[in-house]
Amino acid sequence: VQLVESGGGLVQPGGSLRLSCAASGLTFSRYAVSWYRQAPGKERELVGGISSDGGITNYADSVKGRFTISRDNAKNTVFLQMNSLKPEDTAVYSCNARRGVMNYWGQGTQVTVSS
Repeated sequence: VQLVESGGGLVQPGGSLRLSCAASGLTFSRYAVSWYRQAPGKERELVGGISSDGGITNYADSVKGRFTISRDNAKNTVFLQMNSLKPEDTAVYSCNARRGVMNYWGQGTQVTVSS
């Protein structure tokens, strides 16, 4: 099983990025997926999640209205669209796929919001 995040980078405040989490080696459509982030010196924080069929999403208050999670099960990929980025969004973003006791993590992708 492998989860690979991509799409991170350096962006100015107010800008946008779209992260992808591509899965292989599992029946992806059966897994709920969450995005987490961890900034230097801080604990890992849940950004939000999406149900296995994409019908339910939830977000942390800190990103609600700015971030959107979606998925394309035909492509085994989950997306995190991030708009109106702030310096405090700077972190390593990781995706997590879970189903029952099965739990898989990607390696993460760095997002830096700075002018």
